Amino acid sequence: MSIAAMSLAACTGGGEQRQRPEPLAIDNALTEAEKQAGILTPEVMWKMSRIGAPALSPDAENLLYQITSYNMSENRGVTQLCVMNLSSGETKTLTDTSSNNHSAVWLGNDRIAFLSNRDGSSAVWTIGIDGAEARRMSQVGEDIEGFGISPDGTRAWYVVRTHVADRLSKDVYDDLGKSKARIYDDLMCRHWDYWDDGSYLHVYLADIVDGEIGRGRDLIGADSAWDSPLAPYFDMAEIAFSPDSRMLAYTCKPLAGADYAVSTDSDVFLYDIESGATVNINKSSVAAESGAEPFVGYDKYPVFSPDSRRIAFRSQRRAGNEADKQRLIVYDIASRETVDLTAGFDYDATDVIWDGNDALRFIVPYQGTHQVCRIGMDGSVELLTSGDHDITALTVAGDRAVVAMNTISKATELYGLDLSTGAMEQLTDVNAEIYDNIRMGRVEKRWVATTDGKRMLTWVILPPDFDPAKRYPALLYCQGGPQSVVSQFWSYRWNFQLMAARGYVVVAPNRRGCPSFGQEWTDQISGDYSGQNIRDYLAAIDEVAREPWVDADRLGCVGASYGGYSVYYLAGVHDKRFKAFISHCGIFDFDSMYGHTEELFFVNNDYGGAYWDKQNATAQRSYAHSPHRLVERWDTPIMIITGEKDFRIPYTQSLEAFTAARLHGIDSRLVVFENEAHQVFQPQNSLVWNREFFGWLDKYLK
Repeated sequence: MSIAAMSLAACTGGGEQRQRPEPLAIDNALTEAEKQAGILTPEVMWKMSRIGAPALSPDAENLLYQITSYNMSENRGVTQLCVMNLSSGETKTLTDTSSNNHSAVWLGNDRIAFLSNRDGSSAVWTIGIDGAEARRMSQVGEDIEGFGISPDGTRAWYVVRTHVADRLSKDVYDDLGKSKARIYDDLMCRHWDYWDDGSYLHVYLADIVDGEIGRGRDLIGADSAWDSPLAPYFDMAEIAFSPDSRMLAYTCKPLAGADYAVSTDSDVFLYDIESGATVNINKSSVAAESGAEPFVGYDKYPVFSPDSRRIAFRSQRRAGNEADKQRLIVYDIASRETVDLTAGFDYDATDVIWDGNDALRFIVPYQGTHQVCRIGMDGSVELLTSGDHDITALTVAGDRAVVAMNTISKATELYGLDLSTGAMEQLTDVNAEIYDNIRMGRVEKRWVATTDGKRMLTWVILPPDFDPAKRYPALLYCQGGPQSVVSQFWSYRWNFQLMAARGYVVVAPNRRGCPSFGQEWTDQISGDYSGQNIRDYLAAIDEVAREPWVDADRLGCVGASYGGYSVYYLAGVHDKRFKAFISHCGIFDFDSMYGHTEELFFVNNDYGGAYWDKQNATAQRSYAHSPHRLVERWDTPIMIITGEKDFRIPYTQSLEAFTAARLHGIDSRLVVFENEAHQVFQPQNSLVWNREFFGWLDKYLK
């Protein structure tokens, strides 16, 4: 019987049968009104299914992936697993919508393991590729956050939240169990969107006995207040078995307190399963011991070579700089020697996989796009793909490769990739009805001259049914990060086509600080927030505003995070260019931000240091140009949006800005989401966000 037909959960380890929840109804069909309108709206966008996590079977005959769909009235979504036979094109959906099923891996060619909450807790399950014989595999007691199975099938690693320190008052005072206090002696009290409650994610290694994963050994240490994988993203790709099943590599940042808050110094650890010995490969490498390569920045994402003799990992040279170049380092396990394969390649290496034992493939942010590269042991790099698109995932088995790809005009789909020619063939089309019934705006690629004589790639997105004889309002989009690419991304939060469909020309520049144009371009913004990148913004909007089809009297400026800071700063220096501003979770007051945020290495790197360091010229220049010092120049309506759970740029920054705007008589509006953090993820919250966003722009630009 298929999973879709099952109404009861399979037996748990204790033999208990539990009633499965009713499947979540998913109706992604467009209404007749939406078809007649023929444009992208927030409601239409939330009817789109989201595809991802492609994985080819070892024999390259089948493609495993997951798909997430939403029910707006229920305000939630569900993730299902699918398998496509690449010979016939037939696709089977293995799981129904009564539970979330994700993080799947192949067990041979005919069975997969995956995480599911189908019996009320997050556990590892297995299922056949025909959708039959679902069985619970893990019996560990806690919710499992991630897992992996050794290639020989005898062991598993899994990640669970582990209590290692008493931070809650009820833990400190066991006679006061109803108290609600948190107690800290050092940093960091909170991270991204959660408070430190004394529990951390730890990696456990367990034997697989009779097809079950039991309680394993904590490899991080029962008293170690460290996360593996790293906070705040907890990416399970930071953990890997060796192909010979004898070793496990994982990533950890073994620092605590203030040291943790000011440093990015994570390392890759190698655990020998037979001996139980653990080696920090970064600190014990020959280069590190000689002082030639200290490995003091982020080192993570270990990937073993097929012969299990070497480990490739991504490494950043500078401590405290999370936007440093992501080098591709290869470590020889026997000799402990390392080599930087990308020393002569001025771009980041991400999503690394081996191509045999003597070459690797990886995804590279390259001039406002994301492409697949191949690199040899001599450092020679070959760009395997080209075009205006973002390749976001790559899976290879034998001679077959599949990528996940999207553009500004199309959400992620899966494509077969010919590794010899770079040609791609679309395999999935999960939102065909939507694309068949809505019109997207044309995307133009421009190279804008900057004030210092350089060229800046800028995407310009035109409204659907664009008429050059008309004059349109335009929006300057300010990217967050600040070190993140304005690429061919498709976003369900900041969607350029959604803005264009509302009748706006969108101007999206890769201003200074945006990666994919060399490290010098990326580095320039640090310590110069108020400088060249601000001039880059204005150069982009000024050039496009000179077009006859742009109404220069109806310009808006929008952005989030660092983009929100950009909005606040531009509000004080724009010289009446803009008629409306929107800042989402933006930095307003650099002095208070330093004490409000959590990862101090970020502000130390990007501001230049602490506000009290009066001898630090870079830091003092940064604080002198904080947006809050320009409020007396504000003269334009501004909407401010924030989330109460945002600890990266806490909502107090937005409250400060709103207070300043109102007391200066600026027409302004504050939107606060009580259950969101730095981004807006909840479906109904997203609709509120979009209605407020476009309502504000329409009010002042139309």
